[in-house]
Amino acid sequence: MTEQAQLGQLIDFTLPASNGEQVSLQDYRGKKVVIYFYPKDMTPGCTQESCDFRDYHGDFEKYNTVVLGISPDDLKSHNKFIAKHELPFLLLSDTEQTVAEQFGVWQLKKMYGREYFGIVRSTFLVDEEGRLVREWRNVKVNGHTQDVLEAIQAAQV
Repeated sequence: MTEQAQLGQLIDFTLPASNGEQVSLQDYRGKKVVIYFYPKDMTPGCTQESCDFRDYHGDFEKYNTVVLGISPDDLKSHNKFIAKHELPFLLLSDTEQTVAEQFGVWQLKKMYGREYFGIVRSTFLVDEEGRLVREWRNVKVNGHTQDVLEAIQAAQV
């Protein structure tokens, strides 16, 4: 198990992206990056969260910020999800959960008395230098995207 990313830490990873390329966090140096981890494509909460990030996409761009979604789903699933909901940003496939573990979001969960490992919905903000500067863990979808955008707006000088 890898050591969990800490606030202020310089972080990087590389994952396959929905555009067919391998994407590294370092590819976005000079921009802020919002990374949101979500459990599964096409599920109600994940769809709402992704569509909220879609609806605010232009606002994030105004603040030199890229949005990346990460889930354990494969690229085929991601591409269907993007097409169905017209998502304007990349989705990254973390089928081995290595990046989810790096961020500490791959955890034991319980539902209906059953235990299983899965993604705990969480969002992270990385600054222009690649440092982790803000985290939102155990996210509730309603209002979350606005909270992230407000944090980025408040950080502007």
